[in-house]
Amino acid sequence: MHTSDSATATHCPYCALQCGMNLRPEPGGVGVAVEERADFPVNRGALCGKGRTAPAVLSSRVRLTEPLVRTHAGTLEPATWEEALDAVAAGLARTAGAHGADAVGVFGGGGLTNEKAYALGKFARVALRTSQIDYNGRFCMSSAAAAHQRAFGLDRGLPFPLEDIPRTGCVILVGSNLAETMPPALRYLTELKANGGTLIVIDPRRTRTADQADLHLAPRPGTDLALALGLLHLVVAEGRTDEEFIAERTTGWEEARAAAMAHWPELVERITGVSVPKLRQAVEMFCAPESAMVLTARGPEQQSKGTDTVGAWINLCLATGRAGRPLSGYGCLTGQGNGQGGREHGQKADQLPGYRKLTDPAARAHVAEVWGVDPDTLPGPGRSAYELLDALGTDVKALLLMGSNPVVSAPRAAHVEDRIRSLDFLAVADVVLSETAALADVVLPVTQWAEETGTTTNLEGRVLLRRQALTPPPGVRTDLEVLHGLAARLGVEKGFPTAPEEVFEELRRASAGGPADYSGISYSRIEAEQGVFWPCPQDSPGQPRLFLDRFATDDGRARFVPVSHREAAEVPDAEYPILLTTGRVVSQYQSGAQTRRVDELNEAAPGPFVELHPRLAARIGAVDGSPLAVTSRRGRAVAPARITDAIRADTVFMPFHWPGEGRANSLTNPALDPVSRMPEFKVCAVRVEPA
Repeated sequence: MHTSDSATATHCPYCALQCGMNLRPEPGGVGVAVEERADFPVNRGALCGKGRTAPAVLSSRVRLTEPLVRTHAGTLEPATWEEALDAVAAGLARTAGAHGADAVGVFGGGGLTNEKAYALGKFARVALRTSQIDYNGRFCMSSAAAAHQRAFGLDRGLPFPLEDIPRTGCVILVGSNLAETMPPALRYLTELKANGGTLIVIDPRRTRTADQADLHLAPRPGTDLALALGLLHLVVAEGRTDEEFIAERTTGWEEARAAAMAHWPELVERITGVSVPKLRQAVEMFCAPESAMVLTARGPEQQSKGTDTVGAWINLCLATGRAGRPLSGYGCLTGQGNGQGGREHGQKADQLPGYRKLTDPAARAHVAEVWGVDPDTLPGPGRSAYELLDALGTDVKALLLMGSNPVVSAPRAAHVEDRIRSLDFLAVADVVLSETAALADVVLPVTQWAEETGTTTNLEGRVLLRRQALTPPPGVRTDLEVLHGLAARLGVEKGFPTAPEEVFEELRRASAGGPADYSGISYSRIEAEQGVFWPCPQDSPGQPRLFLDRFATDDGRARFVPVSHREAAEVPDAEYPILLTTGRVVSQYQSGAQTRRVDELNEAAPGPFVELHPRLAARIGAVDGSPLAVTSRRGRAVAPARITDAIRADTVFMPFHWPGEGRANSLTNPALDPVSRMPEFKVCAVRVEPA
């Protein structure tokens, strides 16, 4: 492991804050140490435990350092790179030859850099000519993205920089435990309160974030849509709408207003469990100051009605004039490290680079010209993430997977694991031997964040540059080198460069003129400006704040969308009387494939648990720390009980970072939102009993 002598300014590999950090060589040249980077505006030096310990996963003790190929005896054994790439190319080509191009699938990840996400989408459509590509970001914020598009004509997680949050008058935070999922961002909420602003947190659990709130609303899981509609009803009834803003800058108000008025406060109280006085208090707090924001996260989004739920919160912002104005607006707290950029440049089933639609003839023509191919050869839209995983082994018989671990992270995970096992051929490129990689026919060891250069786009829409700080171990290659080698073996000799900046220059051209236009962004600009906000056409300064003059719709007006409450796809009954909701803990990340290999993080969060209220515990005879069995219509999980009055008595909570017996996603429901195709991770019916 070779390092340079001086510190390298780069960014954390984990969440969508993309905190700035410096990496400095350890004495003796073995590894790197994380140092604060106080000049980066997002985190101003602050780091969580995951960021501080990120170099631990660079160790050859925990990561892959040579390709593995499955033998006839069924074991994964070391192989040369030439043998491994030959085997992958042969497996993919054999499947396509026997069953057609769409029998080959590609599954990407929200942690891939923009360059890798772009190259992966291009590889699927040019080298494999398959429509079957999607990525795990579909499980992250696709519902918010769909609602953004519907209302504003453009999807960027936050339409304003984080620095605006402490300066607004009120923030409603819906379904986000920021204190554990993005600890360095919690300062924006504490600064908000120090400046005299107020914080409303909506969560069925009294989390560390909810403890900071001036008002905590704890609705029944799956009822966020009714809650938002009830607040809008009260806004109308109390004469708090901004009629001038509605008339000048929106369309569709009458229909949305009529839908909201069907959700009167007493009805909403019955649906959500939130009392009418608390609903009125929330409206007063939100409407009293001149400016306010609504921020959502996975809570309201990971539902089979997530797009409508986010749409209802957007309607609340529009009706009160809290959008398209300074220090006001709706925003989504993106989860994965490159969840924003990862969905802009072509690894989603329905998109081309620059957030272009795959069904748009002009978009196809533009990108095809950049790629040097006939637009007619580009396949159409394919399956969304869960639908793609569900089709494995039947319609999709071979899969190339990069940067994802669906055996742990997908809903109805036992079924997804069965589907993956039924494949004719599976190739996985990853930094560690994840639970999914362990099932592969070929495993390709690839470089990590500190060993490669590339861009990511954080939750603000700020395009950032991760700089290579050290040389990867012998036997490890970059994802770009993997795609280059595979494309060449599949007969595409050109078009897949291995230098990240060369790929980014092509991405700039491919995105030019699209909704997510990166054509004015360069590596040198990113370094000079601490990141550049998209959209950024040529000669543009970038746009930290969107929609202040007009929205990104054809007529420049935001669109109200009429929505009505409907139940979750699965509600409690006599057999499964309790609601399960899932989420994260501060010391683990996503499927845990990397963080579960860090001793310090495992000591802080050693395994799964089931959080339940004392009344429920007494009713079923649960004892704190003793194993509980949680059973749904899809599977069973067992984990120790954690009894607390910080959760509703009709609800249990499980974190989803672990495989095996405590795998929370063995239970979750893959019911899909009809617009975003987001699975309903956040609510399903379960039975809970001592194991």
